[in-house]
Amino acid sequence: MKVSVIGTGYVGLVTGACLAEVGHNVLCMDVDLKRIEILRMGEVPIYEPHLEGMIKRNVLEGRLAFTSKTEDCVSFSKVQMIAVGTPPGEDGSADLQYVIAVAKEIGRLTTDAKVIVNKSTVPVGTADLVFKTVKEQLKLRGLDIEVDVVSNPEFLKEGHAIEDFMRPERIIIGTESQNAVKIMKRLYAPFERNHDKMLIMDSRSAEFTKYAANAMLATRISFMNELSSLAEKVDADIEWVRKGIGSDSRIGYQFLYPGVGYGGSCFPKDVKALLHLGREKGVHLEVLSSVEKINKEQRNFFVNKIRRYFDQNLKNKKSQSGDLPLNPILTICGKRLVSISSRV
Repeated sequence: MKVSVIGTGYVGLVTGACLAEVGHNVLCMDVDLKRIEILRMGEVPIYEPHLEGMIKRNVLEGRLAFTSKTEDCVSFSKVQMIAVGTPPGEDGSADLQYVIAVAKEIGRLTTDAKVIVNKSTVPVGTADLVFKTVKEQLKLRGLDIEVDVVSNPEFLKEGHAIEDFMRPERIIIGTESQNAVKIMKRLYAPFERNHDKMLIMDSRSAEFTKYAANAMLATRISFMNELSSLAEKVDADIEWVRKGIGSDSRIGYQFLYPGVGYGGSCFPKDVKALLHLGREKGVHLEVLSSVEKINKEQRNFFVNKIRRYFDQNLKNKKSQSGDLPLNPILTICGKRLVSISSRV
């Protein structure tokens, strides 16, 4: 199949490379000209194990190409995957301006039927909004072209993204169109050889599933951080506790490590987005509110613990690299979430 992937960030590049790896012809597009030139030269602007080799191999074999022109992508294939960023707004809501901009371009440029696939993490109802946006652009052009929209959220872990995509635990397909379901089954057939991993549902449930999954993982992290505070008070070793409960098959070991809190590009913004949705709909998400509160407090707990270790005297203390004073690093850590490794 031919597939267009719009957006060459983390999700877009992994998606494009993996689809090409199983035999699809993929055209990736980005408005960042410098990024496209880097990719055309065989270099990769992000690091993910095995990604660079996969991109180079598929470019060389003619299954993967890059462009900076939206019209190239729109004319290239029936399947248009949107993988642009959805950064958090000041109120915690997801900023959909880039998703909507792509939808407008598809509506403005297409001359034939399209299946538009949302790979970006988007709020519930975005598929409907994308459909409406494309149809409005087609109406302005006096065209009545068939358009299907699919919510197909990604579940990629940094450092394991290639493995997660090539051997997925589940493939979520959210759409009300049987035509779109048939196309998505063809697209993902190479990933389902062992058994059926595809879950077909409505688009809103698929969009909600992505946020729910990240919120659950964030909850596990904050839960363990809260337990670690109590374990310290009762002189228990939280590492043994983690092993003890992780050995229960109903719980498992993943995302049970206590530490400075969750960070990265997904958990903070997705938790905020779900809380924003709750406020918007008049539903108080008490558990998730506590998860976010604990995560914020954990930074201060981490900072104060190190200060106590040194009797509040951090003068001449250095980070593990030996070239950064510890005090400014901890001050920064207390204000925002960063990952540091310090020799204490």
